[in-house]
Amino acid sequence: MQPTPHIGATNGVIAKTVLLPGDPLRAKYIAERYLTGVMQFNAVRNMLGYTGTYLGKPVSVMGSGMGVPSIGIYSYELIHFYGVKRLIRVGSCGSFQADIKLRDIVIGLSASTNSNYARQYKLPGTYAPSAAWSLLRQAVEVAEQKGIKVRVGNILSSDIFYDDDKDAWKQWAKMGVLAVEMEAAALYMNAARAGVEALCILTVSDSLVTHQATTAEERQNSFNQMVEIALELVSDCE
Repeated sequence: MQPTPHIGATNGVIAKTVLLPGDPLRAKYIAERYLTGVMQFNAVRNMLGYTGTYLGKPVSVMGSGMGVPSIGIYSYELIHFYGVKRLIRVGSCGSFQADIKLRDIVIGLSASTNSNYARQYKLPGTYAPSAAWSLLRQAVEVAEQKGIKVRVGNILSSDIFYDDDKDAWKQWAKMGVLAVEMEAAALYMNAARAGVEALCILTVSDSLVTHQATTAEERQNSFNQMVEIALELVSDCE
């Protein structure tokens, strides 16, 4: 395997399970904090990627960038050019619900979206991007074992960060959508089309209800509980 236009790794250096934070510096933080025997396999476009081991199991972690187009590219290449079988997004989200607070953990059972990403599949209807049940079930079990409270449900993958309609989010909230982020729908669609597993685990970084927010540094260097849940899935599954 030769490097792709966006990933500079050669064959065999990326594990079958990859954690995908949006921020490449969060990928670096995860690798340095949790993995042993770490090697960097990517720096193309500064989208840092690393492979190491966690509890003796091989795992990679790589930034995905922001938005559906970015994670659509990286997850596609990881799946189709590097043989990745399990992709776990670990990112941040904005809460749509008053009872979901800063730093709470949200797991995306499904991902509604305002993106046109699904149009490429020419489906005769509206597709509902969903997580892999095997990973979702294990993530909830790990959280319960660790005493970590999680919320599981529908999230929104939005193409828009600065919406011209400042209250548009309230329509999604009325339908029980838990939180908003920008990547999971594309990840879930790429995984479904390829027959591999994907899951999105999120930490609430801000609330559209209360307008509270964490700092950029806190988002980069904390939010450890979701990462620890994701790494336990590698230990169980790889």
